[in-house]
Amino acid sequence: MNSIELFFPPFYEKYIKNASRHQDIVEGLFQQEEELVTFFKQIPKDKIEFRYASDKWTPKDILLHITDTERIFSYRSLRVARNDKTALPGFEENDFVQFANANDRCMESLLKEFQTVRKATISLFENFKEEQLNRRGEVSGNQMSVGAMGMLF
Repeated sequence: MNSIELFFPPFYEKYIKNASRHQDIVEGLFQQEEELVTFFKQIPKDKIEFRYASDKWTPKDILLHITDTERIFSYRSLRVARNDKTALPGFEENDFVQFANANDRCMESLLKEFQTVRKATISLFENFKEEQLNRRGEVSGNQMSVGAMGMLF
């Protein structure tokens, strides 16, 4: 990973620093998957739909948000890695959560979906060459490298 350039807007710095404890992107994706699944499985059933305020997200909302965001960043990574020069738009996470209906689903279904998306993300990033990981594209009005996007999952 030493030759991978992580280029990203400043507001992603705290996420990138946290993720950079891993030796490489794929290793981090594997490790973080295990940590996340373990974390969500340990939440007591009576707390899984808890909101501390009416406009706040439940743990189920958070898990589906993580899954949706990974899908979006994987798609962006694919587009940029394949040298698509199209500027990629942002997304409004609060709208996604509002219309995702996470709380109508069981936790097992949400975890299975997350793990399926993660496996696809791992497969994608395992096959990127260094040149692709260093490639930059416009994402939400900012320049980002594919490698940096891979560190945000």
